[in-house]
Amino acid sequence: MPQPIEAPDAPDRPAAADGGGAPAGPAAAEAQGAPGVSTAPEAPGAPDELVGPLERGLAVLRVMAAGPEVRHRPGDLARTTGLARSTVDRVATTLVRLGVLRAEGRDLLLAPGAAELGNAYLASCGLPELLGPHAVALADALDESVSVAVPDGDGVRFLAQATRRRAMAISFRTGDLLPAERCAPGALFAAAWDAADLDRWRDRRAKDPLDAGFPSVPPRPAGTAPAPEEVEAEFLDRVREARESGLAVDDQLIEPGLLAVALPVRGPDGTAVCAVSVVSHTSRHSAASLAAQALPPLRRAVTAMEAALAAAPAPAEPAPAPTASAPTLKEELGSGFLQSLARGLDVLRAFGSVRGPVRLAELARLTGLPRATARRSLITLRHLGYVREEPDGFLVLPRVLELGYARLSGLTLPEIATPHLVALVLRIHESASVAVLDGDDIRYVARVAGTRIMHIDITVGTRLPAYATSMGRVLLGALPAAERAARLGRITPEALTPRTVTTHEGLDEAVAATAARGYGWVEQELEEGLRSLAVAVTDGAGRAVAAVNVALHAGRATPEESLAALLPPLRETAALISADLAAVGRFSPVTTG
Repeated sequence: MPQPIEAPDAPDRPAAADGGGAPAGPAAAEAQGAPGVSTAPEAPGAPDELVGPLERGLAVLRVMAAGPEVRHRPGDLARTTGLARSTVDRVATTLVRLGVLRAEGRDLLLAPGAAELGNAYLASCGLPELLGPHAVALADALDESVSVAVPDGDGVRFLAQATRRRAMAISFRTGDLLPAERCAPGALFAAAWDAADLDRWRDRRAKDPLDAGFPSVPPRPAGTAPAPEEVEAEFLDRVREARESGLAVDDQLIEPGLLAVALPVRGPDGTAVCAVSVVSHTSRHSAASLAAQALPPLRRAVTAMEAALAAAPAPAEPAPAPTASAPTLKEELGSGFLQSLARGLDVLRAFGSVRGPVRLAELARLTGLPRATARRSLITLRHLGYVREEPDGFLVLPRVLELGYARLSGLTLPEIATPHLVALVLRIHESASVAVLDGDDIRYVARVAGTRIMHIDITVGTRLPAYATSMGRVLLGALPAAERAARLGRITPEALTPRTVTTHEGLDEAVAATAARGYGWVEQELEEGLRSLAVAVTDGAGRAVAAVNVALHAGRATPEESLAALLPPLRETAALISADLAAVGRFSPVTTG
């Protein structure tokens, strides 16, 4: 049996401190009613030591992540959550300063930093890292999409996917939640349900017969929902078949035309930790032909996945996690900063430093928080269904992915970069862009024009020769030595202006100098009068995947003045884009749009 959370070493602050309102209050009521917002509490009553600001902050995040709207006004959030407007304002102020939300005028949006909350679960469970390569290999072998999903209450949540590029694309985002009765993995997981699990499923079905609370699946049109007894009978039949055969088939349960066959992946203890599905379309297969073609390689892939789980090495000793609740923020913002909300998010993020269960003392060490403070955060997270207590510690649960991960995992590089380019242009009043290397050219993927009457007029999608651009030289300079030499060797520089470097030796030297100094500088080589300064944008592994630049008229200042004024803010912008890219792209590939 799970052991109770250890008693605190010292008294902690009252539940209502720095948050306002009753601990369980309107935020809990909101979680019961808003579409797409799960009912989190594990027990009917709120614990006495609930951290109110943490509960209310997570309620705001759930509403921000649910439904089709990307932008939210604080007043609307107050009405939806039932929280006081002043409370929402303080929650929003805190989350914006922590990089979890961002503000655009009066609107609030999820920020890429919120992906770190979902990353904590994905890193702790280890499934994307251990099983993802096998899913990709299976997708390549079958030329069909493959997904990995885990149980989440009476739903199924997707963790990883290897997709095929087709006009009839099949794609779920990491973190998307499906009803168990409308997908193949649901029948596999329900085979292990007990009577209480089945009762919870029936209760959810009674409250939401049209599946409006699952935005990732097409809702059933009003008036067309089958009778509850029909849904239950059909689902339980599929559960019995899954229990007997060890596999499950989705014959257009999610939506017309979509097919899938799934097998469970069992851990060393024999329990189904996830399910892997091969997904196709009726234009390519029937359910029977998909199963006939997919099952042999699918079974081999599952065997390899189970071997990977069994052979997973013990994780290294974790280093203390970086914390967001810096005392300076509290000093700067005073009562507008909810420190207990920030600390609770620190505890949640700390799970990403440890594979599997983690004890209270370890979480306190990782976050640098007193045990009593970490304990109260755990009590709250457990109550809300984000953490489960086990004999050997606490596990973070897939429900954490509902805090915006699905929406953020679909962000493209332009969507990540553009808000930072806007801020940079407002600061320096010059045009700024992001580009990627595309063959021997650079291709612009994001751009914000300057505010001056005379500004550089380039559009997204424009291609320019990499050798004559600051972003191109940054990206060429970041290549491994052999690849850089091969690329430069096949480029024949042309004189675009009298200043353009046109010899192979000169280009080699210019690219090497760019790599050595850490920024690209091109003075009127692409076009007369055009000066450009660029630095690299890196991913979570430190690889240069793009470059960000500032372009301006060379007559506006001396080269020394331009460099002194523009390089520091450009580097700051590149660091912000890189941090967001690392957060979003840690477990979900980020495309260039």
